Amino acid sequence: MERFKIDDVAKATGLTKRTIRYYEEIGLIKPPARSEGGTRLYTAEDIERLKNIVAAREVLGFSLQELQHFLALKETMETHRAEYRHAAAGSEKRRELEQISAGLRRQIAMLEEKMKKMAMLKQELEQMAERVDALLQERREE
Repeated sequence: MERFKIDDVAKATGLTKRTIRYYEEIGLIKPPARSEGGTRLYTAEDIERLKNIVAAREVLGFSLQELQHFLALKETMETHRAEYRHAAAGSEKRRELEQISAGLRRQIAMLEEKMKKMAMLKQELEQMAERVDALLQERREE
């Protein structure tokens, strides 16, 4: 398995080394393996997770706490997928699915609320741009 130093990870993700270490500190990523000299050694999966974190922050506007909930839910689903086939009781499977469904519904509701706020902000900015454009037009006519 190929391992990457923090400089390589920073280049691949666009994050600073300090941010990567901070994300590790607060639990957004798992502590990486270390070399004998103590250098952090990341996997391709670590890099992919960091890219997902960057996308969630930039595109979705997630706070760090929201990111933690989102990533925990994603991990739960991945674990569930692997263990679901081995679960003995149907009621146990159902309970797990209900918990995952509830978590997904919370995430969807949070995204819908963010999208409403973004739409309102966009509308406000468009109105301001229209007023500025109207003022510019008036100045041209003078």
